[in-house]
Amino acid sequence: MKLTKRAIDAIRPDDSDLVHWDDELRGFGLRVKPSGAKSFLIQYRNRQGRSRRLTVGNYGRLTPEEARREARRLLSDVARGLDPAEQRHQERHAITVADLCSEYLAKAEAGLVIGRKGLPKKASTLEIDRGRIARHILPLLGKKPIKDLTSADIKRFLEAVMSGKTTATVKTKPRGLARVTGGPTAAVRAVGLVGGMLTYAKEAGYIERNPAHGIRKPAGKRRSFRLAPEGYRALGERLEAAERRGEHWQAIAGIRLLALTGCRRSEILNLKWSEVDFKGSCLRLGDTKTGASLRPLPEPAHAILAHLKRDGDHVFPGVSRTDNSYASVFPKAWQRIVGSDYSPHGLRHAYASAAHELGLGELTIKALLGHARLGVTSGYIVTADSLVLSAAEEVWP
Repeated sequence: MKLTKRAIDAIRPDDSDLVHWDDELRGFGLRVKPSGAKSFLIQYRNRQGRSRRLTVGNYGRLTPEEARREARRLLSDVARGLDPAEQRHQERHAITVADLCSEYLAKAEAGLVIGRKGLPKKASTLEIDRGRIARHILPLLGKKPIKDLTSADIKRFLEAVMSGKTTATVKTKPRGLARVTGGPTAAVRAVGLVGGMLTYAKEAGYIERNPAHGIRKPAGKRRSFRLAPEGYRALGERLEAAERRGEHWQAIAGIRLLALTGCRRSEILNLKWSEVDFKGSCLRLGDTKTGASLRPLPEPAHAILAHLKRDGDHVFPGVSRTDNSYASVFPKAWQRIVGSDYSPHGLRHAYASAAHELGLGELTIKALLGHARLGVTSGYIVTADSLVLSAAEEVWP
């Protein structure tokens, strides 16, 4: 029979499911359940010869003619080699951006996501990733299936974070707050993380292309900071005043080493005696932002370290039994001694500026600062230590 409204209304339920096939469109039918519920369906064989059934819609929500048109469209897809039932299954179980974030973080925590220099991501980097995911990515993209993401979606995400759409004040600890402000820098880094996760998704076979590739991003503001000679004199005077009032020796010596070496704050405050090579006049850092790194130790920095008393593994031990190093106490000490005119990282920029003003080349400055080197050839160089040390002595003669 032809499935019409009159014919369907006349059908009565039975003790089991019944299927009434349409005479006009082959493969189109009506299922009637014992409860009396009626729904339209199609039945077909996919390319592998497997018989499949797919519900088109419920009678009442769809008229017979509407259901027939939809069934004709679906059966046309079958004729072209598609499998509508499989497509619907994939859509219902499509991995979302939120699912991808969870999987990505789990794999990264297990050391299965490779970051800089072919190494697993560090715990500190993962903590930053979690913040960007929670504060920017999930609110704006979390519910979207990754297979449906387009370059336009990534562009809108970039613009939303830039404009401050994700601005919020987030409670982090019992007494801690994080102020999420958005802006160009936050947007660029959030898009960078999205792009990295989508690269992982592509490698895992979830998507065929990365829609974040090719997105034009605002140029980051290149940070630079120069501390004039009088600025260094003022820093020295503040350190001397701090000594007189009894500030921790760890803070005073640590600040001096930051100024003399251009090292990152974490590299100095978490420094271990096993990483100090007095004979080679260098620091052999085992775990930095860019992996293992060698830093020259100019004579003034060498002298500071040589006069420190060894008390455990760390050069700058903590002031309480629960802290291995002085790192957790340092920020408040910095504020008391230096203030807020510039940050510890500002000393690193100032060091680079001083090296540049002395005419040192970019690659030499990169070596002094421990930046990731360009090119494969640097991996073969084993005689550059003395040259870099000479450059460090130039910065602090």
